Amino acid sequence: MRKNLFWLAFVVGAALVQTTWLEVVRVEGVLPDLVLVLVVYFAIAESEERAMFTGAVGGILQDVASDTTLGHHVLCNVVVAYAVGRLATRLITEHAAVKAGLVLLGSLAQGILFAGIRYVQQPEIGVLKTILTSAVPTAFYTSLVTPLVFFVLERCFRSSMTVQAGAD
Repeated sequence: MRKNLFWLAFVVGAALVQTTWLEVVRVEGVLPDLVLVLVVYFAIAESEERAMFTGAVGGILQDVASDTTLGHHVLCNVVVAYAVGRLATRLITEHAAVKAGLVLLGSLAQGILFAGIRYVQQPEIGVLKTILTSAVPTAFYTSLVTPLVFFVLERCFRSSMTVQAGAD
């Protein structure tokens, strides 16, 4: 129970940081996607189910805080969580380059899916331009912050898992 509350607080905190305070690290209009990093982390460390819950909770908070229709971030995060979770079971994911690569692929997939959804709703927005100017730079920037975020997450969640295992 305590682990789930800690997880929920971490996801809500990351979504709030993503939508409010992260403006200080904006580079040329591009921000890293912390919620996606959490989604990939939980897909690797725990299961695709935990990653999908992470994507749903974080996506709801991102949708509420942004100007998109409710459900866009949720759908994109959940699809990426499932795909990365299935892929992570077939990879050796202990290497930092593999983790950053999974975040890069997940972020690209999320950006392409998000651009496709927006294009269906607003065809006047060019999908290729959106992918090239938003999805690709965001994917690279997100993958650059992956080692730091994964380090913090491993410190927080591995220690809580060992305390939980010791209590059992």
